[in-house]
Amino acid sequence: MSFADEIVRYPVEQILEQMSTTTASRVEQVLAAERINERDLITLLSPAAEPYIEAMAQKAHQITRQRFGNTIQLYTPMYLSNECNNGCKYCGFNAKNNIPRVTLTPAEIEQEALAIRNYGFRSILLLTGEHPKKADNNYLAAAVKQIRPLFSSISIEVYPMDTEGYQQMVAAGVDGLTIYQETYDRDLYKQLHPFGKKSDYTWRIEAPDRAGQAGLRRIGVGALLGLGPFATEAFYTGFHAYYLARHYWRSQVSISFPRIRPADGGFAPINPVSDKQLVQMVCAMRLLIPDAGLFLSTRENAKLRDSLMRLGITHMSAGSCTAPGGHANKGEHTEQFVIDDDRTPEQMSAMIRAQGYEAVWKDWDSAFLNASAV
Repeated sequence: MSFADEIVRYPVEQILEQMSTTTASRVEQVLAAERINERDLITLLSPAAEPYIEAMAQKAHQITRQRFGNTIQLYTPMYLSNECNNGCKYCGFNAKNNIPRVTLTPAEIEQEALAIRNYGFRSILLLTGEHPKKADNNYLAAAVKQIRPLFSSISIEVYPMDTEGYQQMVAAGVDGLTIYQETYDRDLYKQLHPFGKKSDYTWRIEAPDRAGQAGLRRIGVGALLGLGPFATEAFYTGFHAYYLARHYWRSQVSISFPRIRPADGGFAPINPVSDKQLVQMVCAMRLLIPDAGLFLSTRENAKLRDSLMRLGITHMSAGSCTAPGGHANKGEHTEQFVIDDDRTPEQMSAMIRAQGYEAVWKDWDSAFLNASAV
C-alpha cells in the first residue's frame, strides 16, 4: 500500500463535482470543526470558500501561533550539481538545454558550505539534478558527511531513491527530504517529462513512502503550481501530506508551495496560480494539518512572503541561489530558475524581527537523538 493506491480514491471528476456543489453553510461547518480531513479540504479549496479566506486566515494564524509560536525557521538551498538526464520541459536543468554543466568537487563543496555557514545558516537544503554517473547516492552521502560538522540539519531535494538509498542518506546525516510530485495529473506528467528516469510517475509519487519507511525525520511534498489546474493540484498535495502524517507518524510532514518561475527554455505556466489562490491553499493546509511545516521559498516576491508569514508559513528560504557553487562564486553557473525575493539573510532576519517574530537559524540537532536514548 502506498499513496499511489490512495490517490485513485479521489478521481478528478469527483473532486470538481464536490467543489462545484459546496455551499456556504458547508464551508462554515468545516471552519467550525476542531479537526478536519481530506474531504473537508475539498470544501476549503472550493469557490464557495473564497469569501471565507479572511476567516480561514485568522484561524490559520491562531493555530500556527499555538503550535509554532512566533518563530520562522530560515534555511537556504545549496546546489551540488546541475547535470541531468531528464527532459522536464519547465526546468532550466533540462538535458536538452545548452547550458554550462558542473558538479561540485569536494573542495568546492567545502567552499560553498563555508560561505553559507558564514551567513549564519545552520539548516541547509542540498539539491542536484538527476545524473547517476555524475551525482549518485555515494556522491551525495559523501557530501553530507563532509559538511555535517558545519550544520545541525541537512535536508535533500534530489532524485527519488529506493528505501535502501534513503537509509544510506539517514546514516550519512540527512534528516529531511523534500520532493515535489510536480503535477499529480498522470497524463500531464507524462507530457511534461518526455524522457529520463523522472518520466516514471509511480516511482516518483511513491518516494515519500520509501522515505518514511527509511525513517527520515521530516518528509516534505508539494506540486509545482502552474502546471496542473489549481484546485486538483492543491487538493492532491494536501491529501498526500495528510496520508503521510497518518502512515508515518514518526516523521514530521511539511508542505511547500512553489510557483513556476522563469528558467532557461522559456516555459510558461499552463494554469497560472493567483496570489489569492496561494493564500487560500496555505490557509487550508494549516487547517488540515496543524503541525505541518509550511515552506515558502524565494520564488515569491518580498511583499507576498512578508504577508504569508502571518498566515501559517513556518519555514522561509533566504539568500537563495539556484546555481551550483553560487554562494561562494556568484554568477559563474546557470541557475535552475530565477528567484524573486533577493533579500540577504540579514535583511530577512531584520524583517522577521520587525513583524514581531524570531528568526530561527537552528531548531534541530542530531545530538537530540543521542540524548533521548540515554
